[in-house]
Amino acid sequence: MDVRLLEATEDPERVVCTAARCDYSSGFVGDQSFAEMMDTVEGDTIEEKKETLIGHLLDHGHFGPFEHPQATFAVEGISRSCMAQLTRHRHVSFDVQSMRYVAFDDVDPADVREGAMVVTPPSATDPDWVGRNQSGGAVDGETIERREQIFRESVTESVESYQELLETGMAPEDARFVLPIGTEVNMVFSMNVRMLMHIADMRAAADSQWEIRELTEAVLDHAAEWCPLTFAHYDEHMKGRKNRLAP
Repeated sequence: MDVRLLEATEDPERVVCTAARCDYSSGFVGDQSFAEMMDTVEGDTIEEKKETLIGHLLDHGHFGPFEHPQATFAVEGISRSCMAQLTRHRHVSFDVQSMRYVAFDDVDPADVREGAMVVTPPSATDPDWVGRNQSGGAVDGETIERREQIFRESVTESVESYQELLETGMAPEDARFVLPIGTEVNMVFSMNVRMLMHIADMRAAADSQWEIRELTEAVLDHAAEWCPLTFAHYDEHMKGRKNRLAP
């Protein structure tokens, strides 16, 4: 999995603060400098004032101002299963690599057997991995070898069957039906800061599946650089709470 930040609102926390000050300002924020509109906020520097205001907004559930900054991410190599979970968040905009127009006829099934094209869940190779709703705990070496063998043979057979169907002239949009839900896909998606916090509440939680949790943590790493004050406060005071942020 490779997650990259493609584009994002410049100086997003200034945008958040400006929007928030509009709510309580008698004057028009368009006619004020940022220093003027932040004058009554506690802090000795502009950065301290921003930190104060952002913390106040988050602590008091005033999330509207966080809907203005937007970021666009690209992710390579997540499973169709992970994609299905992410696309349930209807306030996120998506573009997904099409398996109607992109055919994987040049993929070597031998590479698939080694882990290409299909995401391998940890439980297929790690004897100590225990997933949610798993019927048992850790397994012995012989069992994990058998489990991995079954998994590799199954996905390789699926890709071989897919390619054979393409060779018979079947359209990629129909041949893809035989591919596993673990087939890799690339995506571009965009969301605002409030939605990012909502997804983090839902998908970085301990009860989330490992893959979407990994994706969400990677997105949060980018967010921490893009909106450092917001996500520092989120990480310290909000992440992992029971009352999850609504979209």
